[in-house]
Amino acid sequence: MSDIALSVENLSKSFRISHARTGLPGYRTLRDDLETLPRRLFTRLGRNGRSTAETFWALKNISFEVEQGEVVGIIGRNGAGKSTLLKILTGITEPTSGIADVYGRVGALLEVGTGFHPELTGRENIFLNGAILGMTRPEIRRKFDDIVAFAEIEKFLDTPVKRYSSGMYVRLAFAVAAHLDPEILLIDEVLAVGDAEFQKKCLGKMEDVAAKEGRTVIFVSHNIDAICHLCSRCILLRDGEIEKSGPTEDVVAAYLGATEMQEPVVNFKPTSTDATFQSAGLYDPDGRPTVSFNANMSILIKCSFAVSRTIAGLQVCFSVFNFKGEQIFYSTISMADPAISVEAPGVHDISALIPSRLLLPGRYFVTLALHTPNTQLYDRRDQGLCFQILGMVDGYHGFSSEQLGHVYADVKWRRSKEIPNLTE
Repeated sequence: MSDIALSVENLSKSFRISHARTGLPGYRTLRDDLETLPRRLFTRLGRNGRSTAETFWALKNISFEVEQGEVVGIIGRNGAGKSTLLKILTGITEPTSGIADVYGRVGALLEVGTGFHPELTGRENIFLNGAILGMTRPEIRRKFDDIVAFAEIEKFLDTPVKRYSSGMYVRLAFAVAAHLDPEILLIDEVLAVGDAEFQKKCLGKMEDVAAKEGRTVIFVSHNIDAICHLCSRCILLRDGEIEKSGPTEDVVAAYLGATEMQEPVVNFKPTSTDATFQSAGLYDPDGRPTVSFNANMSILIKCSFAVSRTIAGLQVCFSVFNFKGEQIFYSTISMADPAISVEAPGVHDISALIPSRLLLPGRYFVTLALHTPNTQLYDRRDQGLCFQILGMVDGYHGFSSEQLGHVYADVKWRRSKEIPNLTE
């Protein structure tokens, strides 16, 4: 038996989209339509040489494979082709060209209430949607109680779903799709409608479906935290094409802009402001420029900036972000002890030392800024520096960085009897 769950080869999908002719009012009457009908007919026939429609390619020759049991994330901006791809995989939409082979029964949650009849009750829609997904009535009955319990809609089970809120729709739709034993589960960005507690519950269920049951999950989402937590591999779509595919961390970094590791020392183009950065760099404990550090190594940041006039209260600061764009920590020169002033005109060379055993393995970038607090920003270099931490600190082997949070906590563990005043 093949280990492939999904196979997509040179898949493309095009749509014909029309444009309103310029010079016509935004709101048209029946008289307007009748007066312009002959001209519009000629336009459609192409007799006047001017077309009001064009071909839009939602997907362009994309190819990839997904193995059984994999959890793959699909990310990209709105309009990148993510939802179109899922609709082709479920058979809702036919591709213009190419092949999409699906090996197994598919459970899909693409849009709120897809496969539900608004006049039927929640109970009736569970059986209807289950049948659409290819389940037999005995199978649905066997899973019915679990579905209802997960959706938490017992009170409204015999209420027509047209009276459900969008959140209730999502609860029931996800519960049906996830519990009816699909071999492949396709999830679009509908979980954003649910509340935070239900989203957490859904992510836990998807984790169980993939890890414990060995099923395949394709997850489309703008929730980068969820993508990083759930997916081992990711595909980035841009304008209908695959821009990058590979480990989630690398693909998410590309999506967020921290694509390639920069040089350890960067020269900046000066700004026209009264304080501007000239250069910045990253160095190991021996003073060698580098972008790769061991978790047990300190990181030295050096920066040079020019000040054209005396600026009272001028501060230089930096923030460290992880590859998901989450700020890990912030530091400013006002924390220096003894105090350092950079208010005077001239070129200032400043360094800051990030201690060892602080950051866990992963990719990070540094944003630098020159400003007077709460008044004026003179220069800011977003993602001015980029570096990576390699190798795990002692005691953390066997864990992934995703399980450990953001920083290494040097917690002192002792037997309670060794600390006599522990409860005081």
